Amino acid sequence: MGQSLVKNYVHIVFSTKHRQSLILPSIETELFSYLGGICNNLECHVLKVGGYKDHIHVLCMLSKKIALMKLVEQLKSNSSKWIKTKGNDFKNFYWQDGYGAFSVRPSEVEIVINYIANQKEHHSKKTFKDEYKAVLKKYEVSYDERYVWD
Repeated sequence: MGQSLVKNYVHIVFSTKHRQSLILPSIETELFSYLGGICNNLECHVLKVGGYKDHIHVLCMLSKKIALMKLVEQLKSNSSKWIKTKGNDFKNFYWQDGYGAFSVRPSEVEIVINYIANQKEHHSKKTFKDEYKAVLKKYEVSYDERYVWD
């Protein structure tokens, strides 16, 4: 086969350190755009970025030129540095060490886009912890609760 053809949709989720509510309305739109720009610069076409006070969701097409771990590293390190330039409210901003990443079927891309777009409404009823546990259950990911949150 002479050509490499790849189409991997990935839904990435990560939270602020200790799930602190640091993603304030005053910067969230700019933060989401910044994260989308990082994806696009790494040839990981972004479809949707969103989140809520303490976490982020990114849906993108993973480029064949970058490992998932490297993409997440770039998203977190670059955005953490950037957000600290936004004022004293963010001088102690950090992302939590881990992340979740889940493959998305092409037929479910629109469902995930809508899910990410409606985070504020969604989290009026469910905490991030409950949401994340539900995603892990859906994707049949085994985990040790002692290590997921810190």
